[in-house]
Amino acid sequence: MKFLVDAQLPRRLARELAASGHDTVHTLDLPAANRTPDQEIVALAMRENRIVVTKDNDFVISFLLHGTPPKLFLISTGNISNDQLSRLLASNLTVLENAFSNYDFVELSALTITIHA
Repeated sequence: MKFLVDAQLPRRLARELAASGHDTVHTLDLPAANRTPDQEIVALAMRENRIVVTKDNDFVISFLLHGTPPKLFLISTGNISNDQLSRLLASNLTVLENAFSNYDFVELSALTITIHA
């Protein structure tokens, strides 16, 4: 899978997804870094068939209204430490991978995975 991790999430998350075998880019890797506008993130996700990983509700609204980005991974854990986020992702990665094989919008909270069909 190919991921594009948004600015408000740590670069460490992108590294962990990459270490799990996924082609992953963080906004810090882009020319405008964390100042990359949402529309450029969406355009890159569409061009490269990437799943946008975000905490940003703006992407949810865009997905629901316009179907962009084409695949969305919303992290709705609230404020948790990077270590907690890493453990949560690692313990749910297989389920998330399977979910994205069939669905376009998946949400990870501290307690559940929600598949928005």
